[in-house]
Amino acid sequence: MAEPLHPAAIHHLPPFVVAPGETDWLLVAMAVFVFLAMIGVGVFYFKLHALPEQMAHRGQKMQFQIVAVLGLLALFTHNHAFWIAGLLLALVPLPDFTTPLLSIARSLERIAANGEPAPRPAPTPAAPPPAAEQPAEQRTA
Repeated sequence: MAEPLHPAAIHHLPPFVVAPGETDWLLVAMAVFVFLAMIGVGVFYFKLHALPEQMAHRGQKMQFQIVAVLGLLALFTHNHAFWIAGLLLALVPLPDFTTPLLSIARSLERIAANGEPAPRPAPTPAAPPPAAEQPAEQRTA
């Protein structure tokens, strides 16, 4: 049984106005929407925040570690300059300095072990092509 409206109320109430004691479905729907929107924005924020680390992952290990530290500093200090620096560092490929330096170090170790410069290896002459052998059946015939 519907209760009569208050005499001061308008006759055509909007559908989101509920009677006392009933569930406000619009409020429930908006609470669920806001909760899911907050979760979605948080996931997007963390995905965006991890972007420089994902980009630097295919590079060198040292570059990845520096970008990861800059990302953590940006996350905990809320200083966007660290995030931008990490993104720029992830975009720029660092040159490989260690391989030539390690090669130089190995060469110097070999020279130091002998006490004199390492002799250059003599060029080896090209081996003559192998002679075509006949099968054993044709040699006996």
